[in-house]
Amino acid sequence: MKVVALVSGGKDSSYAMMKCQQYGHQIVALANLMPVDDAQDELDSYMYQTVRFFLHSTFFACLISLMNEDRLELNVFVCELGLKHYGLNYNMTPGDEVEDMLILLKEVKRQIPSVSAVSSGAIASDYQRLRVESVCSRLGLVSLAYLWKQDQSLLLQQMIRSGIIAITVKVAAIGLDPSKHLGKEITHLESHLHKLKELYGINVCGEGGEYETLTLDCPLFKNARVVLDKFQIVLHSPDQIAPVGVLHPVEYHLEKKLVSLSNDKSNEVPVGESDSVCEVLGDSLDILEAPCLKNDVICDLAVDTKQELHFSKSRTDDTFSIACWLQDASRTSADVREDLEVVLTKIESLLIEHNCSWENVLYIHLYIADMNEFALANDQYLKFITQEKCRFGVPSRSTIELPLLQAGLGRAYMEVLVSRDNNKNVLHVQSISEWAPSCIGPYSQATLHKDVLYMAGQLGLDPPTMLLCDEGTAFEFQQALENAEAVAKCFKCSISTSAVALIIYCSASLNSSDRAAIENQMDVCLAEMKLRLISGSRSNMPALINGPVILYVLVPDLPKRALVEVKPLLYCGENMETPTGVAKQGLCTRQYHWGFQHESWHNDCIQKCIISGRICTAVISITQEIATKICSEAVDPDEAKSKVNTEKQIVRMAEFCIYLLDNVLLENEFSWDDVMNLRIYFTASSHTSHGMLSTIFTNAFNEFGERSKRIDSDEGPIFNLVPVLGAGRSATSMDNIFTCELFARKF
Repeated sequence: MKVVALVSGGKDSSYAMMKCQQYGHQIVALANLMPVDDAQDELDSYMYQTVRFFLHSTFFACLISLMNEDRLELNVFVCELGLKHYGLNYNMTPGDEVEDMLILLKEVKRQIPSVSAVSSGAIASDYQRLRVESVCSRLGLVSLAYLWKQDQSLLLQQMIRSGIIAITVKVAAIGLDPSKHLGKEITHLESHLHKLKELYGINVCGEGGEYETLTLDCPLFKNARVVLDKFQIVLHSPDQIAPVGVLHPVEYHLEKKLVSLSNDKSNEVPVGESDSVCEVLGDSLDILEAPCLKNDVICDLAVDTKQELHFSKSRTDDTFSIACWLQDASRTSADVREDLEVVLTKIESLLIEHNCSWENVLYIHLYIADMNEFALANDQYLKFITQEKCRFGVPSRSTIELPLLQAGLGRAYMEVLVSRDNNKNVLHVQSISEWAPSCIGPYSQATLHKDVLYMAGQLGLDPPTMLLCDEGTAFEFQQALENAEAVAKCFKCSISTSAVALIIYCSASLNSSDRAAIENQMDVCLAEMKLRLISGSRSNMPALINGPVILYVLVPDLPKRALVEVKPLLYCGENMETPTGVAKQGLCTRQYHWGFQHESWHNDCIQKCIISGRICTAVISITQEIATKICSEAVDPDEAKSKVNTEKQIVRMAEFCIYLLDNVLLENEFSWDDVMNLRIYFTASSHTSHGMLSTIFTNAFNEFGERSKRIDSDEGPIFNLVPVLGAGRSATSMDNIFTCELFARKF
């Protein structure tokens, strides 16, 4: 991509540009914001570093010499800076300092239409990153933040080893003395900065404002370096603990490097105004931005009377799930957009009925019939779910292709998890970085709500290139797990210790050896992650004793033609207590329905992960062997052994699933009102339609409700039937007839 680099003259923006080149991007412009009053050394800005502005012309000259050597044109754009700043999350605010950046980048885009990305040196500041991403989104640009979330100790070392020579031009932290440490090269301060980190917890890269730097030389400067001949120290604050001082240059020049293509024999390079420098003036109120998609769809289902629309809802009140699908095998639609519009419209109306909106949605499962229509589905999705509608953060999302048409459904099926309160923490990083895959659009990496982390499905993408790992299935799966771990670290947890459920979607293109490699890699990766935790600073992190439930689901296709997708569910609370196995008297008496009596083989069907009084996750797996045992006493023995599942057999299996789920809940002191999600996966085939199974399970739940009084069946279905190609506890045997995935929690 052609990139405009946001530059301050310091080490971070310099190294960010080097990273852009490393990943094959072309820097075609530099952009800088400077104070209106050039008599000020520094301005109070949360967004920009202005202490170096007096040397920007020198810095630009070095970079221009680089591009001239490569026979490329480098344009420099500068804009005067206003200084109003508001809260962390950002919406367009006239007069905010961010609007100055918008003016600047809009002019860059006008003069260089081929620019498609913006580079910045953000490392840990959400305030800066979110604002750069907001501007990029409004102008149709991609944000590149290759330093984001990097370990600062390692990052500083990489900057120094890469050849960046930078000096401190501001210090403002305990242990940094203006008289001793200003004007020093970071390579000479590295050990001192690490000592201050150990003593006082400072950011060794200066990300907390501890210090600022000026790049005198780096590999980007091919022809010349900056030389400071004379400078003075200006003390801004004589605080005895953390004095603040800045370095003010008095005399400086550019010095030619020994290796240069220039024929000029003089050693000093003149510094002056360049024809490539453009001063940008403007008014933020007059900015014309990229059109923002608005939802002009009216929630009027009258137009959809010809379509058989179904939905389900969990029983919990404050946090609940809604699923919606079209069930009409004879109806055909032009593409996924038509069906998805109907589904989204219905869900939107149901949200309104419950005094909610899209901003109350925590997580979305988007199922489509054809991954070739992914872009079309996204276009329709964007008409309903936007960042403007989700003030507290857009929901996390997983998108999967399912055999919907084979099951007699429409082209789109959606589940949403909803919370009436907006007490959530949403991680939405749109910038491309080395940290984890970006989410460019109205869906986030993860949403934390009341100690539960709902993470978006993670593919095996290489974060800085956003390309799938091409070293084989095992490595692609490993990368997906590492991406999930990077997201988990942002919430101070790990998938190796905090996951209560791991759903692994496997593409149908995988062969048997690929599936075996995935299962083997799972154990290896989780073990390595635990070892890193033990040897690292998070060795005291609480860990689950019995580990997560793990379910492998076989699907026709995944986004970007990925082979595997990982969807973790994590518990991030401090209380990780799990049941001791000693039953409380009178609280876990087994319930016997439909004549089922507990037998030891029942345990072979169940995976569960319980956090006492808080979380219950469980998976019930009904294989052909288990089905034979279930049906042996209730149906004709010869019929029970048949692989063709008759309606009578399916009814018996449905009753058994409900019986087991009820006992899991009861034994762990949960009720059906605590259930937030219940998915029942089935293998789509000509023998079992979605409609028939829905009727069977609905009737079974109704009968169970009447008998047990533990569930109110009058409120409609509590479960979602999800057609798949296969599912199972092992990647090598995804041949379950039915698989029930339950998630319940107490508040």
